[in-house]
Amino acid sequence: MENSFWETQFVLDPKPAPVERHGDVDLYLPAGDGPRPAVVLVHGGPLPPGAPDPREWLLYQGYGALLAEEGVLAAMPRLPLHTPGDLPAAAAHLAGTAGLLRADPRVDPDRLALWFFSGSGLLLADWLRDPPPWLRGLAATYPLLAPLPGWPVDRRFHPLDALDQAGDPPPLVLTLAGRERPEIAAISEAFTAAAARRGRPVRIVAVPDGRHGFDALDHTEESRAAVRTARDALLTLLTAP
Repeated sequence: MENSFWETQFVLDPKPAPVERHGDVDLYLPAGDGPRPAVVLVHGGPLPPGAPDPREWLLYQGYGALLAEEGVLAAMPRLPLHTPGDLPAAAAHLAGTAGLLRADPRVDPDRLALWFFSGSGLLLADWLRDPPPWLRGLAATYPLLAPLPGWPVDRRFHPLDALDQAGDPPPLVLTLAGRERPEIAAISEAFTAAAARRGRPVRIVAVPDGRHGFDALDHTEESRAAVRTARDALLTLLTAP
């Protein structure tokens, strides 16, 4: 019997990191002292019925450890994201997680990034449209960049629309699966084309043979290289002068 997606191993095997739980947020702690850059990992959604707490998924635990291994404090919040109508509550919770990180003395409050996955890509819109000065960069892996047909989603959560409203958006590291679902692939193509026309800073990490969820489903060197490339690109943004 195949494992559920949340029970499937991450494609990399980073060194385990100490984890602190603060209510709905897990913190993955790097070794050493001093204020560190930080990344909020934003799990996908809407969550399928019966799915466990995303903080228990092997995939996201792997990403948390991967960042901590590189000296970054990673935060993994559990968002209230069960239907498209939950996006406003999830957005508020995400903003609160960023505030929690910036108040932690172990974090450099001016060196934060957000990394979105799958359906949480809709939450990108707020950060593209009105980025705070401390936001060094954004990343999104096989993200949804506009609502799917029939989803009752407020225009606030349309990242594609937000490109037109953004004044000076932070750089975005966008990881795209070559074997993506056609309806999501079409949205991603429209987004990247619009970003290019408007001169928005987007770094594309292509995974030609990867599926949606390749970082757990496709244990190939291509998948591993894509995860490392996206991580390194985000680290570059976090550590730039």
